[in-house]
Amino acid sequence: MDRIKRISTTVLDKYPDRFGSDFENNKKALQEIAITKSKVLRNRVAGYITSYLRKQTVQEKILESDTDTDIEIEDETSEEKETDNV
Repeated sequence: MDRIKRISTTVLDKYPDRFGSDFENNKKALQEIAITKSKVLRNRVAGYITSYLRKQTVQEKILESDTDTDIEIEDETSEEKETDNV
């Protein structure tokens, strides 16, 4: 596994509530939590965390919209069955 990904996943596992989808806040949180050898390493890790959390948010929204459409389809079919029975 890539060094940036390994460090990022380790930090996210230990401190999931400290990070969000804002790069600047993630950079500050990472500076408080971990001792990094360089600014470049800190920024790359913070960037990866930001990117990862943004992608995760988008995927959650997609899953929500998919379940909403499934519910609507089920409701429509149940209404059709009720009208057929009458």
